[in-house]
Amino acid sequence: MHVTQSFSHLFLLFFLSVSVSHGQPPASLHEPWNELLHKYVGASGQVNYRGIMNDRSRFDAYLKLLSAHAPAATWSESEKLAYWINAYNAFTVKTILDHYPVKSILDIDGGKVWNTMFISIGGKMYSLDQIEQDIIRKQFNEPRIHFALNCASASCPKMLNEAYTAEKLNAQLTQAAKGFINDPSRNKISATSIQISKIFEWYQGDFTKKGTLIDFLNQYSIVKISAQAPIKYLEYDWSLNE
Repeated sequence: MHVTQSFSHLFLLFFLSVSVSHGQPPASLHEPWNELLHKYVGASGQVNYRGIMNDRSRFDAYLKLLSAHAPAATWSESEKLAYWINAYNAFTVKTILDHYPVKSILDIDGGKVWNTMFISIGGKMYSLDQIEQDIIRKQFNEPRIHFALNCASASCPKMLNEAYTAEKLNAQLTQAAKGFINDPSRNKISATSIQISKIFEWYQGDFTKKGTLIDFLNQYSIVKISAQAPIKYLEYDWSLNE
């Protein structure tokens, strides 16, 4: 790493430490992740893992920032949720990088990678599953997160090529929902029948708290779906999203 890069990382760590110590929202926390996503994630959501590996020092510096700056009680709900979405996605990328080259995330840890306790945040250890199930799903009651969390697989929602931020969170989640639901490679929707991602089967309860599954889909679908349309769930492609 160049000296200038090292100084920049140290300055950012110092700035964020001062900011958090005063209970201020860490406005620059996710900027390194934002820069990496802009550079290494394409418009189609494909991730250039090899490129991130070659930029590993900058990526690891961001993970250290996440580990050192857990959400505080003074943060807004949007700041907390943006943090946890970014953390989930970044540590998923770390999982792939640590085992690269790999054909599928299911090839890691015997397919139980989501239960592996490898994420250090605020002095506590977490698994990906704990972040998703115990924090994001349980605390925020936001079904659109299922289109923001990326599991490094072809059938997963696309990795957004920018970091989630509190200021843009609602618009970003809506963009992710519309993008996923109307993507013909992930869902096949017509007015009279739908073939949709297994995400809607696995987490159906999250999508049906205020109506039927079709009611939820119709909030974001370009095509208006009949309430009587039969539903079929598509096979999930776990091949790596690169």
